[in-house]
Amino acid sequence: MQFRSMITAVDAHACGEPGRVITGGMPHVPGSTMFEKMQWLQANHDGLRLLMLREPRGYPALCCNIILPPTHPDADAGFVIMEQTEYPPMSGSNTICVTTVLLETGIVPMIEPVTELTLEAPAGLIEVRAECHQGKVTNVTFRNVPAFAVHLDAVLDVPHLGRATVDIAWGGMFFVIADAEQFGIDLVPEQGADIVRVSAMLRQAAIEQLPVVHPLNPDIRNVSISQLSGPTRTEGAHRRNGVTVASGALDWDRPSTWTGVLDRSPCGTGTCARMATMHARGQLALHDDFVHESVLGTRFTGRLVEETTVGEFPAVVPTISGQGWITGIAQFVLDPTDPFPEGFTIGDIWAG
Repeated sequence: MQFRSMITAVDAHACGEPGRVITGGMPHVPGSTMFEKMQWLQANHDGLRLLMLREPRGYPALCCNIILPPTHPDADAGFVIMEQTEYPPMSGSNTICVTTVLLETGIVPMIEPVTELTLEAPAGLIEVRAECHQGKVTNVTFRNVPAFAVHLDAVLDVPHLGRATVDIAWGGMFFVIADAEQFGIDLVPEQGADIVRVSAMLRQAAIEQLPVVHPLNPDIRNVSISQLSGPTRTEGAHRRNGVTVASGALDWDRPSTWTGVLDRSPCGTGTCARMATMHARGQLALHDDFVHESVLGTRFTGRLVEETTVGEFPAVVPTISGQGWITGIAQFVLDPTDPFPEGFTIGDIWAG
């Protein structure tokens, strides 16, 4: 057999959100920082993202991560996150999947009962504390980059929806956050289509009406993800959320593009952004746990551990705790005669 490429990957999920982790078969990726490596991949090797995330090797809800040698001397490993439409600087569920894979496969030595390591994401250094028992990672807690609110109670004029009150916040990505009740939506799996439809429209309206730029990195700009928030449905949790990842460009005149992919987990960066807005309103103090649940009822526990600033914005340093599970190990190959070297999408399950 002859193949154009052979990629070794470990599939995992963090509280329901699937995160494939590429552990072998990558060429050299240039760049003096992980952010520069992310930019190089996006500009020069984006076919890998398409190959791994589109059919027949991928599916709409899947994320993918590339393990790379770190560029920072304090980091144990680096990783770049790839999603269906972008390369996010940071992702909580993917951080949990990457940590689980690194330790359970032995790429980074596991120390029981606790392994401490530092990961280098495009957003910066991420300190991780992994609880381990009998070769299994039972809980991952990571200290995220600072989170901050940009807009509170802003009003968007959303075509086909009307006026909506939203927050814009950074938690590793820029989120538009809105209470689901104002749209008559219940955050349950059965309403997944309505959640992603409204979320996609909010995201596009936020891009058009509330442009944002990260104060420390002008290459990071605009809302890229949406979060609907609602009351919890289980004892012990504080709020429930539905985070929608974009799956394509939205065209206001084409309802088939008003869609996206619902995050199966409580979303780590989304939980950080949500906590930042709550702290800005005086609703969440430092060192208080905030239990966030997904539409599946799975949970991440967040905590704000420090106040700081990011540019001109008051900010908070959050931690997120959750668990990941390995679901499979595979070698993905590309036959030189394969007619779909960058995969494909079909409108029955893909946006547009």
